[in-house]
Amino acid sequence: MSLEADLEEVGIEIAGPFAYCTQALGWIEGHTPQLALLDFRLKDGPCTELACTLVQRGVPVLIYSGLPHGPAIPAELHDLPWIEKPVGRDDLVRALMQLLPVEHGATAGSSGERHH
Repeated sequence: MSLEADLEEVGIEIAGPFAYCTQALGWIEGHTPQLALLDFRLKDGPCTELACTLVQRGVPVLIYSGLPHGPAIPAELHDLPWIEKPVGRDDLVRALMQLLPVEHGATAGSSGERHH
């Protein structure tokens, strides 16, 4: 909950968190977020399909995971920005703000959504 509060504080609108990839995939059937923060492994497995679907739509994706980025990660996710837990909240918020589309920049009050 602290992460959601930190993100809302800088003007990022939250969707989720989603515990299952299938929940997030269902949500994005009717929505396209400005950016997505995904844990690599949710309760029903890795987020590969979810991440690929978002990337195909042009949504910037940041993986925030306790797993290291390495050879065991699916090839489809190798080029995505990856931050290993734990990380300071300021660093995570800064990384997300850098992913926002240029027209929104890193200004407070900009709107984005994330999946988790």
